[in-house]
Amino acid sequence: MELRTFKKTRLATSLSLVLGVGAIMPAYAADTDKKEENIEVIQVTGIRGSLVRSMDVKRGSEGIVDAINAEDIGKFPDSNLAESLQRISGVSIDRQNGEGSRVSVRGFGADQNLVLLNGRQMPVTTGSRSFDFANIASEAISAVEVEKTAKAENPTGGIGATINVLTHRPLSSPGMKATFGAKAVDDSSTDKGSTTPELSGLYSNTFADDKFGISISGSYQERESGNQQAQVGTGWRSFPGIVDQDYSGPNAEWGGVPKNDNQVNRPGDDDVYSVPQTTIYRFEEQQRKRTNGQLVLQYEPIDSLRATLDYTYMRNDIDTQTHDVSAWFNFVPSQENIWSDGPVSSPLVYSETYDAPADLSMAAGDFGTRDQSGSLGFNLAWEASDNLTLHLDYHNSYAERTPNNVNGSTSNLSTAAFIRTSAATDFSGDVPVLAVGGGNAVRPEDMRVTGSTFTNAVNRSEIEQLQMSGKYDLAEAGSIDFGIAMSDVNNHSQQVDIQRNDWGGVGAAGDLDAAWFPTSSVIDKFDGSKGNFAGYNGNASTDPLNTMFLWDFEAVRARAAELYATNIVGDCGNGFCPSTDYSKGTDRFTEEKSQSAYIQYNFASEIANMPYDVHFGLRYEKTDVESTSVVSSYDTATWIAESEIALTSSVDNNRVYQTQKGDYDYLLPSFNFNIEMLEDVFVRAAFSQTIGRPDYTSIQGGTTVGTLAYRNGGSGSAGNPSLLPLESTNYDLSTEWYYNDASYVSIGYFRKDVTNFISSNPENSDIYNIPDPAHGKYVDEAIAAGATTAIQQRQWIYDKYGATDPNVKINPDNGNIEITGNPGDPSLNFLITNPTNSDLSNVIDGWEFSIQHFFGESGFGIQANYTMVDAGDSYDNTNLGRPGDATQNVILGISDTANLVGIYENYGFSARIAYNWRDEFLNSTGQDTGSNPKYTEAYSQVDFNIGYDVEAVEGLTIFIEGLNITNEATRVHGRATEQVLNYTQTGARYSIGARYTF
Repeated sequence: MELRTFKKTRLATSLSLVLGVGAIMPAYAADTDKKEENIEVIQVTGIRGSLVRSMDVKRGSEGIVDAINAEDIGKFPDSNLAESLQRISGVSIDRQNGEGSRVSVRGFGADQNLVLLNGRQMPVTTGSRSFDFANIASEAISAVEVEKTAKAENPTGGIGATINVLTHRPLSSPGMKATFGAKAVDDSSTDKGSTTPELSGLYSNTFADDKFGISISGSYQERESGNQQAQVGTGWRSFPGIVDQDYSGPNAEWGGVPKNDNQVNRPGDDDVYSVPQTTIYRFEEQQRKRTNGQLVLQYEPIDSLRATLDYTYMRNDIDTQTHDVSAWFNFVPSQENIWSDGPVSSPLVYSETYDAPADLSMAAGDFGTRDQSGSLGFNLAWEASDNLTLHLDYHNSYAERTPNNVNGSTSNLSTAAFIRTSAATDFSGDVPVLAVGGGNAVRPEDMRVTGSTFTNAVNRSEIEQLQMSGKYDLAEAGSIDFGIAMSDVNNHSQQVDIQRNDWGGVGAAGDLDAAWFPTSSVIDKFDGSKGNFAGYNGNASTDPLNTMFLWDFEAVRARAAELYATNIVGDCGNGFCPSTDYSKGTDRFTEEKSQSAYIQYNFASEIANMPYDVHFGLRYEKTDVESTSVVSSYDTATWIAESEIALTSSVDNNRVYQTQKGDYDYLLPSFNFNIEMLEDVFVRAAFSQTIGRPDYTSIQGGTTVGTLAYRNGGSGSAGNPSLLPLESTNYDLSTEWYYNDASYVSIGYFRKDVTNFISSNPENSDIYNIPDPAHGKYVDEAIAAGATTAIQQRQWIYDKYGATDPNVKINPDNGNIEITGNPGDPSLNFLITNPTNSDLSNVIDGWEFSIQHFFGESGFGIQANYTMVDAGDSYDNTNLGRPGDATQNVILGISDTANLVGIYENYGFSARIAYNWRDEFLNSTGQDTGSNPKYTEAYSQVDFNIGYDVEAVEGLTIFIEGLNITNEATRVHGRATEQVLNYTQTGARYSIGARYTF
């Protein structure tokens, strides 16, 4: 008896045979070839052929599966895999610099979706478990399958879905085939306006009566891009309405607002309110060079044995230059603010004026990284007998991210003009509008060097994985799938920071050549339809800031190194460069070893002439985690400026060594049932238990803190190797009707009962017991003497104790007062983010609707889908996450999604226009300022591609593509819409090219 009894159309079967859909396991393909050898093969390519093959995968699957297939060899529908995946119901994507990067499925974020390459788990370098689709070109991809229900044979980790990316295999498509493509890309997001090239090629051939095959593919892409951002970059600080700024009263906190007539519609005591820490305009340019290559060798000496050896290489070099201008709010008493109504109140206008000029900061960065990975794999498929098929798959893969710039993997050098007499930001529009007293009169001669950070970070991940599996056919009694697997994942991360905390400035105005500071504008860099610059409603006596300097990073860095070299650090020895001495930074190594075994029973039959098949599976997983860490500790805090506190160590060897372990094991059942109720109408039901492993960063050991704290304390993070995975019990029910050879409609319901959530709410800690100079006995004395502001308090302390206490002094390099904490002062508080498991649970359920329809032979067709997801309780924005507040159990990334694609393909023309939409979702429950949420607002994008097959040259296609053609921007806000955190413009991207296939 055949295991599967679903009836496939002759066209669908032929397409599967011709293009090898799902033929990753060679023995199965060989077996299918023999059974279908008498079928007349009809080769259909193009958009319609791709959609028919994808529909065939969905129709013939064991569970609920969606797929995307290449239209032809070397012709995947999109140049970015994530952009293609978002067309699938329930799939949404995260974008980085305007390009699809990671995917979420049914509301579960990227870390809870397992991405495989040819059935293999791949290493990543970001600390996440999610593969970054921006690193891989699409030309060598034959198909991507999204399995939304669990099977015993699949590795664990995909609560949302298991996504399997399949690359070309020569024996699955016999004969000589080759394609070459070239493309010119123009990205409107960059100020440089350059056109960049993309080249790709694939050659595949079989020899010796199709017993030996070789496939070689490669691609090279350059891209010049940019973005324009408006930020409250360090987050919003949130308070109960009762908190004020009267530092002599019982309810005062740094950042609180006073109760006086300057507050228009001030929040009431029962409300909560938030204040911004900064307003920043940031402009970024990025150059990317991506290189991909794959070599596949296959050998089939006899029909029952096929061996595959493959090597995949990926490299992505990214160079970034940034410039920004910002104003830091010091929370002085003279605020004049306009507030929205409660219970979550936000400033529509937030402003300050200053007794002494404050800084107008202009920073720049110049840095680069290289992502590089390689995977060597071997697969052996053996049809041992008529009843038994065995598979062995081994791969050894690595991925690493390294610095690729003399200034490090990240760098930031700040300059400032100390001319700011006031600051105000209007938050009533999409883009925050900053006004700075004296800002538009700033001169290059006013600029001074302030603080800087140069960082080198190396991340390397290695995976060695062995999988052995088989299938035994029990004839009329069904079949049994079985297998075992072993994997060893090693993650090693190192980071060393060279940070100068001279944020109060060094040297003097005039030290830097004015020619290095060309003047530029701010307002015209933002889309006028989205900004609020013309309708500015601020109450500072100045116009919106429209002056900044796009200054010469290297010239200023080199001059600063000459003038202000202190604390001989970094490879250059002057503090203005990164270090490669990782023994002085953070060093973490984590090993995760897993063993698994599975068995699945499959049976197919009929009930009342209705074919059905059923699959019972059981998978056992055991995992051991060990993490070794070396991190830095600190014992001294120095109050170096109005808001900043620098952390240092009085000893040279301030290293903390630690080894931590964790382990867990699970027995996971799965059940899939499929029945053809009517001809071409299928009903599917599924049940399973799955786990979602913590991301790699969360299971690293060691606690790290930033070397710069603020008046309200410092911040840091810790890992937890003992974390347990999320646990999910899953239920699925769907109905599919395949009413034509390329048309279908489906509706599905899913429910996931999730427990064991991982919570990362920050907790207060006095981890180092460092005396806090900003809240010590000297400050208490200054307040008692009438000093209410930080500036007044610092000056009072220096005037009284500067001559007698060595912990109170003037820094000779910048003339700033520095106050170091004394024994007896309260300990400096840190907000430490430490991931832990929660005993709370939640239910995620939703509906998926999909339709694919072609209008006869007209060439016109549509694809449309809509996914509704409900995650139960939403985040309570009035809960500030303070001690005593209820713990919130919410799931990140939950949102509705929709896609609409119009298609035309006829007479050599092909065209597709796609509309993709994702509703607002909660993306984080923490900002830099603590337990404050981040919401990504609803986003839509329109893309298109048009192609034409040139009749005069067989195999030649010319095409034009456009992404984000309506210039949509992304926006992230906090507890209320007015609390913008990030507004980013990336612009449209167009390309024109040609592809030749022979």
